[in-house]
Amino acid sequence: MAPYPGIDTDDIKDKARKDLLSLLEGVRGKKNLVIEQSLAGPIGLFAKFSTLQDYGVDKVFFLENDNLDTSQKNVVFLASGEKASQCIAIAGQIKKLQQVSSIEHEVSVIWVPRRTLVCNKILEEAAVLGDISVEALPLHFIPLDQDVLTLAYDDPFADLYLRKDPTSIFLAAQALMPIQQKYGLFPRIIGKGDNARHLMELLLRMRSEAAADENAATFRRGMMPSSSIESLIIIDREVDMVTPLLTQLTYEGLIDEMFGIKNNQAEIDTSIIGQAPGQQPKTQASAPQQQGLKRKIQLDSSDKLYDQLRDANFAIVGPLLNKVARRLAGEYESRHGAKSTSELREFVNKLPGYQAEQQSLKTHTNLTEEALKYTQTETFNRILEVQQNLVSGTDPSSQHNTIEELIARDLPLTTILRLLCLESTISGGLRPKDLDNFKRQILHAYGYQHLLTLHSLEKMGLLVARTAANPFYIPVGGGGASESNITNYNALRKSLRLIVDEVNEQDPNDIAYVYSGYAPLSVRLVQAIIQKQELLTLTRGSSSDTPPSTSSASSGWQGFEDVLKSVKGETFNKIQKGDEAAVKARNMLTGSGKVKTVVVMFLGGITRTEIAALRFVGKGLEGRKKVVVCTTGVIGGREVVGAAVEKGDFGKG
Repeated sequence: MAPYPGIDTDDIKDKARKDLLSLLEGVRGKKNLVIEQSLAGPIGLFAKFSTLQDYGVDKVFFLENDNLDTSQKNVVFLASGEKASQCIAIAGQIKKLQQVSSIEHEVSVIWVPRRTLVCNKILEEAAVLGDISVEALPLHFIPLDQDVLTLAYDDPFADLYLRKDPTSIFLAAQALMPIQQKYGLFPRIIGKGDNARHLMELLLRMRSEAAADENAATFRRGMMPSSSIESLIIIDREVDMVTPLLTQLTYEGLIDEMFGIKNNQAEIDTSIIGQAPGQQPKTQASAPQQQGLKRKIQLDSSDKLYDQLRDANFAIVGPLLNKVARRLAGEYESRHGAKSTSELREFVNKLPGYQAEQQSLKTHTNLTEEALKYTQTETFNRILEVQQNLVSGTDPSSQHNTIEELIARDLPLTTILRLLCLESTISGGLRPKDLDNFKRQILHAYGYQHLLTLHSLEKMGLLVARTAANPFYIPVGGGGASESNITNYNALRKSLRLIVDEVNEQDPNDIAYVYSGYAPLSVRLVQAIIQKQELLTLTRGSSSDTPPSTSSASSGWQGFEDVLKSVKGETFNKIQKGDEAAVKARNMLTGSGKVKTVVVMFLGGITRTEIAALRFVGKGLEGRKKVVVCTTGVIGGREVVGAAVEKGDFGKG
């Protein structure tokens, strides 16, 4: 796949690899590597274990397991510098190493993405700071694909919205700055949400600091607006909490719902997808043994079949797989028609590709069959029915009997909480009587430790009591859109056409296909900037009121100012300017016909269905713009609600 214009994600990956290997090379000789578990996956995206071995790594241990041995004199710790708990664990393991080992170890600590004052203080108080070497690995964005970049940061959603820790906003600004330094300033920064505004202000402050630095020669190019990037759009997850609570209905989204996808990998039971090629067991294992074994599969664009399937609505995946199977069968049969040695040689050369595709087809056929069983269950369909009724504006109280029945069936707590949080978010809270009733049922069914869970959900604003007769009272005067303190889905359902009744899943013509009729609000907001004309036509049925030229970031939120008053958080549209004479001269030299990149930054996380919807938007702009997605993390309903769930068990009522 060719690099995207404006941002070369392969370059970001190469730099991260070189930075890590350079630090490892600085520790001479063989070494043991102790790595924080949440960093192992992100680092595996750009550096394989065999590469680490070439740079002297002998064994790898997880920091959380506390099982480091003394086999090597050199020990390297690699952990997040943002977490005090990890600093305390490292200090403890260093002291333990010094006490039990007969040799004097040389210890190095590499903090990701930066060295913090808190970690320095912890190591100093543990009396180990003077005995070790401390470095930082500035690991910011990591490419999940050519068009998706994510921070190497664990649990950004819970940190930002539950613990109210703004670290991920600062790290997002630090990650976006190198893009500005390399490609030029974002000509326009547009966004929605209070945290999004905070990020925009941080970027402006970092730009001023870099410009004031006498050694900032590398930033001089960045003082001019970029010629390859059109804009940066920042969406705060808080403006649209409904979308991540819904069941994802794309192929990739459904795999994530069922098995979980982390760092482009999913762990699947071998009873579903079989053993890896070349690793078939010598003896036939029994069914219970087979079910206990897990196999990791890679899920990214390197798998050509998965690349075709992942953004499709699950309803059409079966026919797509059938089509690929028929094509492969036909290509295999073509070998019988080879009449000359050159034709036969050509077939033999293609054979490894056919075999890889055949293996991929087998894997995804097995996954699809498993997903089909899951989606055909009565429980799945009842949950989906409740979700679709709530987003379409049905009276929420009519769904309460179904939710109570699901609690009685002892469904996973996260499933129940997703439905209740969905109702609360759409309706501006539950009626106090209904909320108290559901709280009582949850505590009786799942245990009294979930008093803490319910408190955390309330703290995040996901499960609250309705406090006024009209839960969607939003002030129109005074501060206008910037003072919206709740997202009014009832108003937005019509003004942004969030519900599309006729959805063509086979050949989609709207982003609503990703949820079989519901268009993610977050992506509609992005469309309001970069697909303005199309969205105005869809929502108002007028194709002539707004000239085509306004279907770009240059007109900001124009045409949707009133709509934004119904969306939570501040609205902003900031233009970054450079030397006007230099900009004009460059425009004369380069022209304006170049395909430009729009960077869309999701603070707090993005779902896989939203990524699919943004790719669909990008296809509609093909030849004019490319869309690159940046995020603090990829999330789903499990992560949103799971952030609040109390893990301790104090017994059930």
